[in-house]
Amino acid sequence: MLRVAGVQDAWWEVLPESARQLPAELARIDAYLDDERFIATWRAVFAERLGRPSVPVETLLRLLYLKHRYQLGYETLCREVADSLSWRRFCRIPLTAPVPHPTTLVKLVRRSGPQTSEQLNAALLGKLVEDKLLEHGVRKLGRLVRRIKEAGAARRTRFRDRSRSAGRRLKEISRTLRRRTGQALGEIDRLTGEVAAIAAATLRDVAAVEHNARRALRGRPSGRLAHLVGELTEAVAGTRRLLEQTALRLAGTRKIPDRLVSLADPDARPIRKGKPQHPTQFGYTALVAEAENGFVADHQVHRGNPADAPQLVPSVERVTALVGRVPSTVVADRGFGTAANDRALAELGVRRIGLQRNGTPGKARREYERSRPFRRMRNWRVGIEARISHLKRSFGFRRTRLRRLPGAQTWAGLGIFAYNLHRMTVLSR
Repeated sequence: MLRVAGVQDAWWEVLPESARQLPAELARIDAYLDDERFIATWRAVFAERLGRPSVPVETLLRLLYLKHRYQLGYETLCREVADSLSWRRFCRIPLTAPVPHPTTLVKLVRRSGPQTSEQLNAALLGKLVEDKLLEHGVRKLGRLVRRIKEAGAARRTRFRDRSRSAGRRLKEISRTLRRRTGQALGEIDRLTGEVAAIAAATLRDVAAVEHNARRALRGRPSGRLAHLVGELTEAVAGTRRLLEQTALRLAGTRKIPDRLVSLADPDARPIRKGKPQHPTQFGYTALVAEAENGFVADHQVHRGNPADAPQLVPSVERVTALVGRVPSTVVADRGFGTAANDRALAELGVRRIGLQRNGTPGKARREYERSRPFRRMRNWRVGIEARISHLKRSFGFRRTRLRRLPGAQTWAGLGIFAYNLHRMTVLSR
């Protein structure tokens, strides 16, 4: 059941003024969040009358800001808020009331999904404008089968835990990799084949466990058992896909499109960055559009590494719909620079377009890119790199703590929301 605000606490008035006063940044954000637009976003998440009362939305919003502003885990966040008078007052938690439990916050964030964070950012901007994997699969299947047996299902079904066997092969692969010889590649393929055979044998045992667990579930419904069986089914599907990838690799296919790289986060993909220290990274890519005053006006989180150029015009259209006018200037990375994008932006009404292009430019294009207005736009664009670095260092953009693509979108959206709030306090000083 939706609860917008908590109870008023008269004990705050007993404290001296210095203890009740919020720090300058938190005071500005506290006043800024007193807007129905931020509350309306949560009305679709909770029922108006049914269910247990939720954490007050005004408290939840402020807790999420502190979490992403100071890069805190949920347990650390609740502990710090409980120990700090100023943070407790900022979150509007009475002195005599407990701080919400960390698991409650986790469930609320997962329940809200990426749509809520997108709507929060839209509301804020609107207000501002006005082989290791196979071994991991064997271990994960073993853990899930043990938990299903502990839940009282498929107890007499035979299952052999082959985690140690797979782990020994993985250690041998690590030792073989250090040799860096042509002979080592053949040895690695042999060991990889052995790990694949162990995973295939584990899947055969798991099939019987899954069948008997589903039969037990039909006779004795259990929410916990149903969740475990669903998780086991997902892990089996992921491990089968890994076996298919391994078979392709052993057959000589080294490049596998849309390759699964994580059972813990199946939506993560390898991203070729070309950097000397980290040529390949794993996870998601994000598009960030910064407005002239430093606010993040648009962001998108994608699976894998889609091409840059097709994303530019839709991003400009979203910003236009959000702020109510076409940007007068658009600059972007070189990957966004195409003649088609220049024409599309001009048709939208963008007056100044500063898109560098790949390849060797012609004479007319070279003269244009050397002109003073273009060089000023190019130099201003470089500032987005500092913005991205700031988001990584201070607002959790370096790594998502929520799994799968919707989780990554939720995490990024909440980080952007916290950043825009912080930016607002900087500009209002």
